[in-house]
Amino acid sequence: MTEPLLRAVELTKIVTSGEAPLTILDGVGFAINSGDAVAVVGASGSGKTTLLGLLAGLDQPTRGDVWLDGTALSTLDEDARAALRQRLLGFVFQSFQLLPHLTALENVMLPLELAGAADAASSAKDWLGRVGLAKRTTHYPKQLSGGEQQRVAFARALLHKPAWLFLDEATSNLDDESQKQLYQAVMERLQNTTIVSIAHREELGHFHAKRVELRGKQDGAYEVHELAGLPA
Repeated sequence: MTEPLLRAVELTKIVTSGEAPLTILDGVGFAINSGDAVAVVGASGSGKTTLLGLLAGLDQPTRGDVWLDGTALSTLDEDARAALRQRLLGFVFQSFQLLPHLTALENVMLPLELAGAADAASSAKDWLGRVGLAKRTTHYPKQLSGGEQQRVAFARALLHKPAWLFLDEATSNLDDESQKQLYQAVMERLQNTTIVSIAHREELGHFHAKRVELRGKQDGAYEVHELAGLPA
């Protein structure tokens, strides 16, 4: 039997809030196979963003572990986890995380430039065109709408063809048709990429996504099942 590409094992996250500890996630576990599209859904405050951060190695669990391609993230130090993210992961944050003093093109180029790639500019222009921003390459973030900034963040995350794409409510500023167009651009180019997305609306239904449902931080309950009845 093929080993899942990612396994969350008894993930628990407890933080100190005031005088009492606050349990955000409690014993959450599931597996994700290569090429899966997975939507993380649940009520506000159920731990979705916390879970995504743990899966990406941006945060560490109080208990439990994340296994990625056979490696436990707990065995890696911070530098090794950062190197793993740079090599394998693309991440689109809800807040975009664009650098205000760089143009759209420069923001998208940055990861490849840091990696020493020679074709950073041409690759960045290609992806900005794919997300509908071919005429906005020289604009700074403050000159772009929220939806346009979101597209820049997508282009930056997709540029190095990541094995994993993590989306933190990454299309919240886009209407349904724009979401479909953006996801189609993603899937046409990244057919083997594994996608994990937080969504209040079940946007990844366009991908026939599986769903991880966080029912509430009180008991950390979850489900993994196929979504049904959503548009292709």
